[in-house]
Amino acid sequence: MMRWSIACLVYFFTTAAVFGLLRGVNAYKQLTDAELMELGERWPPMPQLDPENGSLLSPLLIPRSSGTKGAKKALQFLTDFFEKELPEWELILDNFTDPNTPHGPINFANLIARRDPPGTQKGEVGRLVVAAHYDSKMLPEGFIGATDSAFSCAMMLYIAKIIDAALTAKWAEADGLEEDTKGIEMIFFDGEEAMVTWTATDSLFGARHLAEVWDETIHHPPASRPSELSSIDLFLLLDLLGAAGPRIPSYFATTHWAYKHLARLEAIIRASALAQASSKPWFFDTARSPSVWRSTIEDDHVPFMKRGVEVVHLIPTPFPGVWHTMGDDKNALDVNVCREWALVMGGFVLEWMEVGVAAAVGVAPAEAVSKANGVKRELK
Repeated sequence: MMRWSIACLVYFFTTAAVFGLLRGVNAYKQLTDAELMELGERWPPMPQLDPENGSLLSPLLIPRSSGTKGAKKALQFLTDFFEKELPEWELILDNFTDPNTPHGPINFANLIARRDPPGTQKGEVGRLVVAAHYDSKMLPEGFIGATDSAFSCAMMLYIAKIIDAALTAKWAEADGLEEDTKGIEMIFFDGEEAMVTWTATDSLFGARHLAEVWDETIHHPPASRPSELSSIDLFLLLDLLGAAGPRIPSYFATTHWAYKHLARLEAIIRASALAQASSKPWFFDTARSPSVWRSTIEDDHVPFMKRGVEVVHLIPTPFPGVWHTMGDDKNALDVNVCREWALVMGGFVLEWMEVGVAAAVGVAPAEAVSKANGVKRELK
């Protein structure tokens, strides 16, 4: 997992940050209370995300530290999910070897699952990124990391299923592609955990590599976005989620607008029959003063944020009590909390992609037919 750094990460005075603040106030159509209820009824997160036997979660509740058979098994599960259930998504494998880890050369593999409007050109699409790390800590031996971050990865699969059906329905319409340049990307990072002790070089292996590669991947004119990195409009990082009673601060001024959207979605669910988790509001920080901001948590967002990417970091403070202990197994997950996280995040992604719930609930995954073809490739 991440660690607390000594100094706050400061980037707010860069041009990218200022642009992000302005971009953040742009309105998009919000889901109504009724739509969010319909999402929960027609696309229930359970039993898929059930810690006991959920089809999207159970395969990830294994030790999966980088470079091990467990990590390969987890990666294969994630890859198989998209290839078999969501074939319209482009899969990108970012394979690389770091020769200088504390344990010598280790192979890492980030998985990127992407869906863009059919027919769009490279450098013309702006993407919402939802990200989490799929590796687990090496020690203690046998550590699973249910909150860290198996549940987050499983929830991303659930979100991909509901948004896929909605995008298929939207883009099947003649006017569904007109001037549509919004895409979505799921990033499953490898190598977030330190091999021995957290340092600048013994942590965030996958995130550091991918951020550098995308920063150097240039989109030539007439592309409106000069690099692959600049194609990211918002970077949502999920970590340490699924335990009871999370308290999520708003960490960054330039994305506080997005935080407030998440808080609104949580409030709708809490006021409905879908709510079963008993705790204080998770997104408690909506009234934060613009002059008081901080983030001292090092996580997979840092290499991207340092390059000007706008970030929403969804991680509780304080961390769950089972953090980095053998207690972070399936029993650390609260079923009701997991359900509500999936609905909040699913609602946010549907709003961002401007598809609404009607498209998502009106097309079952097995019925979805798209004009696009799925592609799998590796970063070079």
